[in-house]
Parts: sequence; structure tokens; C-alpha cells
Amino acid sequence: MRQAGRYMAVYRKLAEKHPSFRERSETTDLIVEISLQPWEAFHPDGVIIFSDILTPLPAFGVQFDIEDVRGPVIQSPIRSEEGLKSLHSIDLEKLQFVGDSLRILRKEVGEQAAILGFVGAPWTIATYIVEGGTTRTYTKIKDMCHTAPHVLRALLSHLSKAIAEYIVYQVESGAHCIQIFDSWGGQLPPHMWDCWSKPYIDEIVGIIKRKCPQIPLVLYINGNGGLLERMKTTGVDVIGLDWTVDMADGRRRLGTDIGIQGNVDPATLFCPLPALTDEIKRVVKSAGTSGHILNLGHGVLVGTPEEAVTHFFDVAKSFDFDEVEDHVSEADKVVA
Repeated sequence: MRQAGRYMAVYRKLAEKHPSFRERSETTDLIVEISLQPWEAFHPDGVIIFSDILTPLPAFGVQFDIEDVRGPVIQSPIRSEEGLKSLHSIDLEKLQFVGDSLRILRKEVGEQAAILGFVGAPWTIATYIVEGGTTRTYTKIKDMCHTAPHVLRALLSHLSKAIAEYIVYQVESGAHCIQIFDSWGGQLPPHMWDCWSKPYIDEIVGIIKRKCPQIPLVLYINGNGGLLERMKTTGVDVIGLDWTVDMADGRRRLGTDIGIQGNVDPATLFCPLPALTDEIKRVVKSAGTSGHILNLGHGVLVGTPEEAVTHFFDVAKSFDFDEVEDHVSEADKVVA
């Protein structure tokens, strides 16, 4: 669940004083203040650092802006061997505000909650770098898969190494867990995801499991219903399900030897609270008793009533988990 954001009045008030998103997400004091807003309001089990998957780009040579209407804009898209020359090894000193923020959050929260960091997966980051920003069609990068595969592979390889270093940096700065967002991996057909996304996620996971074996890794892909079994083979510890996947089916397909996260439809938070309660309980029961992180299937939508978010946490914390065991037992009887 994206925690901080425009659905919170306190965030909107702060954003009026600091209208630049990059200022808010690249200034230590503001990062800490915004990250703690949901913690102070809802007391979740994890506190997510306020950041963006594009935050590390300038640290390895990719400059970007965030415009009000267009969103992220890459100043010099990379689509050729010449463009690759602008890349360099990640300079973690340029990301000190991330490390400082994580250390402060760890101190502020103590042992009351986990501190959660995150990164974008290489394919997803590459879509921005190649397309020049956000897109609905991904035509330029998909064209590169066929017309300039060597350039795209070089870009993805560079990104995987930089992202792995960035994860280690977040862990060393205080993050207890890291989520990898392959947000646009679901825009690839499964066989293309196998070629253009999975190998680079595999590389990152392998590096982190060697350097930070105690750190759980979560993998989330928007629109991942056709990729669940493939996602499991990356070696991550938890698979995040979006709301279009049936939770019971997701558990059946993934098995009980891996954690799952999700997957209440974010739009349900606009429904009457009794309907939200029923949906939360349905998701929890469907996930079963083997490692489930209750969450939304995507971020909190703009305009979501804060009282609905409060209710989400209240229901989660008061839930009688004996109901889950009873539900699983009944389901086993039906199968038998």
C-alpha cells in the first residue's frame, strides 16, 4: 500500500508549501516528515520511505524532471549506443538523503514497525529511460527488443547492477525489507517478460541474497495474473498480487512455501465500510494460513476517504485469525 500521498489532508497541506515533488522526495527532513504521516495516523506494521522508483536515476547519469501534467520526463532518452555513453556507476553519495532518511526513520519508529524500502525493476525503469517518460503503449522500448536488442540488454544490465547496489545501500541504512516494483512488467507477454525482465530481476535477487541474506524481498507487478509462477522462480520471498488476481487462486498457484501480499481492490475504500470489512475478511480467509501480508492490490487512490484507511487498519488489527483456520479447514473438506 502506498502510504503517504494526496489522499491525506496533512500531506496536501505540506505539498502546498513544497510544490515540487522532487523537493519533497529528495530532502531529508521532508522525506521523514511525510513518511511518518501515515505512521502517526494509522500505525501500520511497516513504514514506507517516501521516495520514487526514479529517484536514483541521476546518481548513474540519467537526468529527469517531474512535470505537473506530463509526470516524469527524461531529458535525454537512451535508444542507441551513443546514449549508453551517458551512463556511469551509481554514485551513492548523491543519494545520501535516502540513507539519512532511513536511519532517522529507524530511530523514530524503533522496534514498533518495520522500515520498508523499495526500488524499480530494470525493465520498468528502462521504460521511462527509453520512452522519455510515461507511456500507455511502450512502442519504443518494445521496438528496441527487435531493432536494437544489444542496446537494450546493455541498458538493462547496467540498471540491474545499479539497482542491486541501491538496495544494499538502503539495507545498510536501516531498511528491514525491500519491495521490487516491476510495475510495467505486466505490459509484456509472458515469453517476453522471460527474456527482458526476469533475468535482470534474477540477477538482483541473487546479489541481495548473497550480500543481505536476512532481508526479505517482495516482487510486485501490476497486472501479474499471467506471471505468478514465473515470478516465484526469481527467488524472492513474497509475491505481491494486484486486485485482478483471485487471492485463493493465487495461493493455489504459488503454493504455501512463499509469502503473498495483497490484494484488496483500492476502489473498495470508496465503498460503505461494511462492504470494505467484508472484502478485507474475504481476502484474508482466501490467503490461508501460510504467510500473508494484508495490503491493497495497488496504491491508495487520490480522493480515498481517510476514515476508510483507518477502518482498513482497524479491521486488520481486530481480525480473529481463528476464522482463517476454520475457513481453510472447511475448504480442505470440500476438496476431499
